[in-house]
Amino acid sequence: MEIIQDPKTLQQQLIELKRQGKTIGFVPTMGNLHAGHLSLIDIARARADIVVSSIFVNPMQFGENEDLDSYPRTLEADSQKLAARGTDFLFTPTEQQIYPRGKAFHTSVEVNRLTEKLCGASRPGHFRGVTTVVNILFNIVQPEVAVFGKKDYQQFQVIKAMVNDLQIPVKIIGGEIVRETNGLAMSSRNGYLSSNELEQASQLRKAIKTAGEQIQQRQSMTAVIQQAKNFLADKGFKVDYFEVVRQADLEPAQTGDTELLIAAAAWLGKPRLIDNLEVKIRE
Repeated sequence: MEIIQDPKTLQQQLIELKRQGKTIGFVPTMGNLHAGHLSLIDIARARADIVVSSIFVNPMQFGENEDLDSYPRTLEADSQKLAARGTDFLFTPTEQQIYPRGKAFHTSVEVNRLTEKLCGASRPGHFRGVTTVVNILFNIVQPEVAVFGKKDYQQFQVIKAMVNDLQIPVKIIGGEIVRETNGLAMSSRNGYLSSNELEQASQLRKAIKTAGEQIQQRQSMTAVIQQAKNFLADKGFKVDYFEVVRQADLEPAQTGDTELLIAAAAWLGKPRLIDNLEVKIRE
């Protein structure tokens, strides 16, 4: 695996590989990698000749009082994991290389839908930071395929919308959620949990699964949502949101909708945990 920091150097090497007929698969990350990230590398490997991953802790997607400064940075361990998984290139740009005039003055890219609800409501400007940096990375790497985990389901849909709206020639593929043995969705922020909290955190998945079963039984969505919020509060969570929405546009689900998403975010101790479940209502 070759580690490259300079954007132009990486771009030139990848352009030459594309001239040779090679296809590029891309997995952007913020590092502190776990099995969920590595599963995305496997998907990219199956879909492309050359696999590129990036590690960049993007300051534009962090809000005030969020964990930008303390976000775990584990480049050496991450590099070893990516190399063992067969990654061809690791791109590790600096903030100066991504935002040479500073993020406050940099051109931004914003999806004008999907971004003001769920996580977007709690983290204003977050998705503008995501779409801006992903657009920059796409322009540098120029992949045919890019893989994003569906734990961040809203991010996955926002990126798909950006690619479609701006006619970017990249196929976006979603990777399924990889979980701890207790069902908790793997996340770089799980490291903030104490051992007791780590076990307690499994109750978020339990609440979502229970809600999914109740919705399949055609129970009232309003009642299902409230019951789930009460359950999580009783288990020590501070609920940010617990919603049932349409998968395609993340609007609140209505009677007759069949492809739904149960999406939840809640604080437990220091970290804010997110999880979701895709639900297809049987006709």
